[in-house]
Amino acid sequence: METTQVANFRRNVLRQIARYVWDGTLEEGVYNILNIVKEDGPRVRCCVHKERAVLKNRIQMALWQETGIHIVEAAKRALSGNFEKDLPVMDVLPDACDACPIDKYYVTDLCRHCIQHKCMEHCPKHAISIQNGRADIDRDICIECGRCAKSCPYGAIIEITRPCIKSCALDAMSSGPDKRTFIHYDKCVSCGNCREGCPFGALDERSMIAQILLAIKAGKKVVAMLAPSFVGQFGAKVQPGQIIAGIKKIGFAEVVEVAVGADITTIREAEEFKEKVPEKNEFMTSSCCPAFVEHVKKHFPEFQQNISETASPMVSCGQWVKGKDPEALTCFIGPCIAKKAEVIHHPECMDFAMTYEELACIFDGLDIDISSLEAEPYQTTATAGGIGFPLNRGVQSSLKALLDKQGNTENIIMEYADGLRNCQDKLTLVKQGTLPIDYFEGMACTNGCVDGPGTLAQQGLTRVMLTKFAQAAEKKVSDEDEEAVKAAESNPL
Repeated sequence: METTQVANFRRNVLRQIARYVWDGTLEEGVYNILNIVKEDGPRVRCCVHKERAVLKNRIQMALWQETGIHIVEAAKRALSGNFEKDLPVMDVLPDACDACPIDKYYVTDLCRHCIQHKCMEHCPKHAISIQNGRADIDRDICIECGRCAKSCPYGAIIEITRPCIKSCALDAMSSGPDKRTFIHYDKCVSCGNCREGCPFGALDERSMIAQILLAIKAGKKVVAMLAPSFVGQFGAKVQPGQIIAGIKKIGFAEVVEVAVGADITTIREAEEFKEKVPEKNEFMTSSCCPAFVEHVKKHFPEFQQNISETASPMVSCGQWVKGKDPEALTCFIGPCIAKKAEVIHHPECMDFAMTYEELACIFDGLDIDISSLEAEPYQTTATAGGIGFPLNRGVQSSLKALLDKQGNTENIIMEYADGLRNCQDKLTLVKQGTLPIDYFEGMACTNGCVDGPGTLAQQGLTRVMLTKFAQAAEKKVSDEDEEAVKAAESNPL
C-alpha cells in the first residue's frame, strides 16, 4: 500500500491509541493525540482547527465508535467494552470530506472557440451556448449524457467524477444532501477501495485494536490467525518467525495459520462442487473473499444460490480454533478490510479482525521492533495450495489440483476475475448467457489478496516471497491439517 500523508495521519492515530490502551491512560491521554498537528508544524488542511477536527473523526473510527461523539466519550465507551457491531466498517469522516464539485462535465481552457460548435449541435437538451466565443454549459438543463465531450474535436470538455465515486465499482457512493459523500450500504461490500481513492482521506475503516488489546490485557486467551500473505509484509529481511515472535510479545497466546483453513476450504469446496455442479446448480462461485460474496448477494441476487456454502479459510480456521478451545478468542490478521464485516457475520467462531497496517501500528505503539527479535521456530503446517490462496487464481488452482488428483476435472470450465469491476463485468456476461462457466473465483482486490488495502508491502514483493514460501512448503496435507479438517467438519456453520 502506498504511504501517503493520509496514511501517516491514520497510522499515527492508531499507534497512539495502541499505546494509551496498553498503558491504561486512554481516557486522559486521548486529547494528546490531537497534538499530532501543531500550530507551527506541518499540516495539509487550511488551519490547525480543521486538521484537529478530522483527527477527532479518526480517533472515533479507531475506537470503533460513531463519528460525532466527544472523543473522551468515545474513549470511555471503548474502555467499557462498548463495541457496536452494527456500525458499518467503512464510513465517511464528515470533517474531512471536501464536498468535491459534482458538475460532471466541464469546459476547460482548451476550448478553441471553433465555429462548427459540434458540442452545441450534438446536445439533445440544447444546454450548451456560446458565451464570449466559447462553449458554456447550463447546469439547470444539462442531463450529463456526455455527448458534448465525445463530439468536441479538441477534447476541451472533460468528465469529472469524484475520486471516491470513481473508485467504487458498485455505484455504492453518491453526493448527499450536504454535498458530502454518502455511502449506500445496501450496495457497499466493505472492500475499502474508496478509502484509497479519496485524496482527502475522508473515508476510513473502523478499527478493533482497542478491543483486541483490552482482551489481551484482561488475561483472555486471544489466538492470532495469520493470513498467508504475512510473508514479506514487514520487509524482505524480516523472517516469518520474527513476525510470529512479535505477535506473541504483544500478548497473543498462540499464532495459527489461516492457510490451514484454506486447505480445509479446498477439501470441502471440492466435495461441494462435485455434489452440486451440474446436477443442482449450473455453476458455483468461490466463497473465500467476503467482499466478492457480498457483491454477488447485493448485485446479482439471482446467483446467490450459486455461492459456495463452504466456509472461507478464516471461518474454517476460526471453527478449528474454537473446536479445540471454546473459550479462546479468535483474531484474524491479514490484508483485508472486508474481513471485519465477515467477523461480525460469524460471531460463533470469530471475535476480532485487523489488518497488517494495524498490526504494525500496535508494534510501534508498544515499542516492539520485530527486526531485532529472535525468530520463533517456525515450520508451516499448510500445503503449498493453501499458502497460495492470496495469489491470482490461488483458490481455483488449489481446487483444480485436488480435483485433478481425484480425476474429476475433465471438461470443467473455470473462470477468474480480480477487482470488483472485472467481477461485475464477467458476472454480467454470465447473466447474459455469453460466458459459460462451471466454477468462478472472484476476488475484490486487483491482483488478489496480496494487494489488499490493509497491506504494508508492495504486492510484487509479497507475490515473489509468498510464491517461494509456498514452493518450500510440504506438498501433502499435514497431520495438523487432517486434524483441523475433522474439527471443522464437526463444527459446521
